Amino acid sequence: MRVFVTGATGYVGSAVVRELLDHDYSVIGLARSDASAETLKDAGAEAHHGNLEDLESLRAGAVRADAVIHLGFNHDFSKFAENCAHDAEVVRAIGNELAGSDRLFLATSGTAILTAGAGSKETDLAPTGDGVNPRVATEHAVGEMAQKGVKISAVRLAPSVHGAGDRGFVRMLADIATHRGEGAYIDEGQNRWCAVHRLDAARLYRLALERNEGGVHYHGVAEEGVPFKDIAEALGHSLDLPVSSKTGDDAQAYFDWFHFMAALDCPASGGWTREALNWTPTEPSLIADIDAGLYRPADERGGNG
Repeated sequence: MRVFVTGATGYVGSAVVRELLDHDYSVIGLARSDASAETLKDAGAEAHHGNLEDLESLRAGAVRADAVIHLGFNHDFSKFAENCAHDAEVVRAIGNELAGSDRLFLATSGTAILTAGAGSKETDLAPTGDGVNPRVATEHAVGEMAQKGVKISAVRLAPSVHGAGDRGFVRMLADIATHRGEGAYIDEGQNRWCAVHRLDAARLYRLALERNEGGVHYHGVAEEGVPFKDIAEALGHSLDLPVSSKTGDDAQAYFDWFHFMAALDCPASGGWTREALNWTPTEPSLIADIDAGLYRPADERGGNG
C-alpha cells in the first residue's frame, strides 16, 4: 500500500514514516525542500515535492496514493487562527481528490479543542460558536468531507507529544523557564495536560490505517491528565531551576503568549482508541522523559534530542 504523508519530516511525521516503512508500507512523503527530500530518500521513502501552501501539490500527492495521513501544520503561533483556517483548506483539497473512493484519509487534530476540564472522549464532537479554539476548523472540514463521501477519520493528539527531539509545548515551556531563570505554574497548578510519547503516537497512526474505518475520532492519549504543576516541577528539577506559582498579571507576564496553554485543563480519555486499535502505549511517560534530561539544553545532554 502506498501512503501519502504530509509533515513527513516533522517531529511526529518522521516517526510515522519510520513506523510505516518498518511494516512494509510504501511511503510518499511531502517534501518542501531538497534537504527534506534527501531525508525521506535516506529513510527509504519517496519524496513528493510540494508544500502546504501549494494545494495542487497536495492533490497530486493524494492522487498517487492508496491512503493519506495528514500531519503537516504551520506552527507559527503568531498567526495561529490563520494557520488553522488554512489547515481546513488543506483537508478539503486532499479530501476532494479522495471523494467517492475507498481510500482512507487520516487527518490530525488535537484533544485540546474539546471542552476544557471535561475528561473528553472520542465520541465528543468539535464545538462551534464564538470563543472556541481555532483548531476546530480542521475537524469541521473533516465533517464536510465525510458528507462528500470521503472515508475520513481524525486522530486527536494530546498537547504533549513528547520524547527525544520534542519541539512542541513542553520544549517551549522548558525554554521559557530557562529564559526566565525559574519555572512556574498558574495558581495551584492542578490543570491537566494529557500526553503521549511520539513513538506510541506513530504506532497509533499505523493501527488506524490498518483498521481502515472512516467517520471516527481516535485519541492519541497515553496519560489522561498530568497536573501542570508536576510538569513544571519536573522541568525545574531537570533544569536546576526554582519553581513557583504565578497568579494574575504575574502569570501573564511570565508566560506571555503561552499563557493560554499553561492554563489549559484538557484531560482526555483514550480508552475507546486502545480497545478499537488494540493499542497499548509502551514508551516512557512525560515525567520520565523530563527526568531523563530530554528537555535540558543541548550542550547538557550531548546534543541528543
